[in-house]
Amino acid sequence: MMIFCDLDRKNKFEWLGIFQDMFILRKLISLLIFKNTMKFYRTLLLFLASSFAFANSDLMLLHTYNNQPIEGWVMSEKLDGVRGYWNGKQLLTRQGQRLLPPAYFIKDFPPFAIDGELFSERNHFEEISSITKSFKGDGWEKLKLYVFDVPDAKGNLFERLAKLKTYLLEHPTTYIDIIEQIPVKDKTHLYQFLAQVENLQGEGVVVRNPNVPYERKRSSQILKLKTARDEECTVIAHHKGKGQFENVMGALTCKNHRGEFKIGSGFNLKERENPPPIGSVITYKYRGLTSRGKPRFATYWQEKK
Repeated sequence: MMIFCDLDRKNKFEWLGIFQDMFILRKLISLLIFKNTMKFYRTLLLFLASSFAFANSDLMLLHTYNNQPIEGWVMSEKLDGVRGYWNGKQLLTRQGQRLLPPAYFIKDFPPFAIDGELFSERNHFEEISSITKSFKGDGWEKLKLYVFDVPDAKGNLFERLAKLKTYLLEHPTTYIDIIEQIPVKDKTHLYQFLAQVENLQGEGVVVRNPNVPYERKRSSQILKLKTARDEECTVIAHHKGKGQFENVMGALTCKNHRGEFKIGSGFNLKERENPPPIGSVITYKYRGLTSRGKPRFATYWQEKK
């Protein structure tokens, strides 16, 4: 009550005005918070919508070569890098996730879509992957986008790539290269090229029909060809499985001249229930080596008797 004693007769109801002003102020603050909250959610909704759109930007994917007819087709080295799809404004992964290259990397990229592989050199996949996942932007100067198609251009493959070649004549950049497409003479020529690539520690070969348009799906008109290598190793440990393999072997560790490494795929259920014993020698298949010299995609084949 003391707070009202200092009010003179004329202003004895002034406190009511103060409280009315406070009520209005609270209303204004609430309205401001509401508007900012709605603005935030609108921004978030737009971001999610754009992310969803990116995630659904379907790309042409490869089937496996199984002795299909390839007359009139072309071939190129399959680069072991990270898929890079430039939509004319942003660089995306195969899954549609936005990559964050430095401004200098994409400064002279074209205003139209190009599809390719972010790559530096053979046997450097782990480094390439690390660079593209980094938020700092370090290491991108080591990479190029090696382009194998211009999805929205008209004509056959060579005509589509010609659009990019013309653009690069006027806007040269260090960070775009066009993958050479070599006409396939016959299957002997194809396998000779595969051997040449693999002797250089390359991943494999892509063979494709140049006379079809870019297809945003897994296409029978573009195929991959690799040779799985095999080696032997000695089993030194078994590891219990998880999930569907909870009560059987999940993986084993083996050792050879490449060091110690795990193999967890290629086993049938019977082999998981009765795995190759410790000390036994097994044969495994693999596709090249990691940067640490360990087999990539090592898969169990058979126990050596």
